[in-house]
Amino acid sequence: MSRIAYVNGQFLPLEDARVSVLDRGFLFADGAYEVTCVIDGGLVDFEAHIARLQRSLKEIGMGMPMDGPALEQLHREIVKRNGLTEGAVYLQVTRGAAERDFAFPKNVSQTVVLFTQARDLVDAPGARSGIKAVSVPDIRWTRRDIKSVALLAQVLAKQTAAAAGAGEAVMHEDGTVTEGASSNLWIVAADGSLVTRQLSSAILAGITRRTTMKLADETGIVLHERPFTLKEAYAAREMFLTAATALVMPIVELDGRPIGNGAPGPVTKRLREIYIETARAAARQAAK
Repeated sequence: MSRIAYVNGQFLPLEDARVSVLDRGFLFADGAYEVTCVIDGGLVDFEAHIARLQRSLKEIGMGMPMDGPALEQLHREIVKRNGLTEGAVYLQVTRGAAERDFAFPKNVSQTVVLFTQARDLVDAPGARSGIKAVSVPDIRWTRRDIKSVALLAQVLAKQTAAAAGAGEAVMHEDGTVTEGASSNLWIVAADGSLVTRQLSSAILAGITRRTTMKLADETGIVLHERPFTLKEAYAAREMFLTAATALVMPIVELDGRPIGNGAPGPVTKRLREIYIETARAAARQAAK
């Protein structure tokens, strides 16, 4: 049975879903996107994702294609039509289709696309064993706080990681870590405190990051928001990433060097455990 996608007001079999070759998302990467986690059939942190989408669109001179409740209904419907119990919903909004010209076109309707991906999130194999990562220079533009569909730098970083048998690329500027190619990054320092980079235009304001910070505070873990270096990461007790489709994922090796004892550490395992508990509770509530 074919997956169902949504394109500009229509639910269609995935193989029949089409956008114009003149779409500015295709020609200029002129758009933004969000990925919302689905656990137990419910949407996790949906309102936060939509708030971030609205901010991203505003930063590139676009409005929302519809209001939050309408977008939520679309997400619920596509989850239902695809029978999705665990995975993600991808939402992309572009400026629309128009003759190719760099300046913003006038009187053009935005393009709105949604599709689902089934994924094993809660019992992901990497969560049990931890994943490897490699460091790469951060070659992206300076507005990383915008969740833009312009992802070529991240594609190249991810390919470098894949070629090395790693699950994530740790991006850095002259040895100072920014974020992962598709994640926010954390270390557990020698004193047991958590460290993650503070929000700015240098990184994306992760939704899973925000929830993890709240859970760390509730658990009594000391958290410092500041930059950290590759050297600090190599010497850390633990390292992990957060992302909507990875949740809290341990990193056990960086650039061929074991992190800590080379296995998922207690802080990471505890934060993942309580994150999943929190996400499941939110998903059950959202599914009602």
